Amino acid sequence: MLDSSTLFSLKLSLQVAGLATVLVMASGIGMAYLLARRDFFGKELLDICLTLPLVLPPTVTGYYLIILFGRNGVIGRLVYEWTGWTIMFSWQAAVLASYVVALPLMIKTTRAALEAVDRNLINASYTLGHSEWRTALWVVLPLAKKGIIAGTVLTFARALGEFGATLMLAGNIPGKTDTMPLAIYTLASSGEWRQANFMVIFLTLISGLFLYVANRFSRRMA
Repeated sequence: MLDSSTLFSLKLSLQVAGLATVLVMASGIGMAYLLARRDFFGKELLDICLTLPLVLPPTVTGYYLIILFGRNGVIGRLVYEWTGWTIMFSWQAAVLASYVVALPLMIKTTRAALEAVDRNLINASYTLGHSEWRTALWVVLPLAKKGIIAGTVLTFARALGEFGATLMLAGNIPGKTDTMPLAIYTLASSGEWRQANFMVIFLTLISGLFLYVANRFSRRMA
């Protein structure tokens, strides 16, 4: 039988990954559209900034998040002065960390799908009198839906496995912020191999499943 702490970590990881994925979808699709369909000053710099968490060590990403959202951070200080609350060492911090590290996957995948949409179909929509907003909503996004779904799947899998940035921002507090990757680290460190093995196998299987689904959608885009 799984103990209560293991069940808590499973539940928390699914909760964190789910919320992070919703946030990534809400913001990432718009960012990807902006990068795919608009030319503006600083576009490449914005693309680099949004993609950096994909290549930076997760602990470095976590450090930047502390600089921004910690109690004495650029944004965190203002939030604390106004509300008396800090995101540090909370489950919300785990959501924020997962959001930041998973966002680049959504942007890259969705941008590629949007750029693959036939320009002639977009121009035909404009010729028929549809605005850019209606064209994006009824033409571009539906044609790019397979890429968006693939990005969403990869986002959830990445958020589910996030470790380094979460450890930096949320900490590893039993019964509060210990997601599955953090719990595995703790269990392995204390020699509790049975529980660690279960969680490792669970994460491996679910990650493999999500990669399979993402690959299926990616092949259909080709």
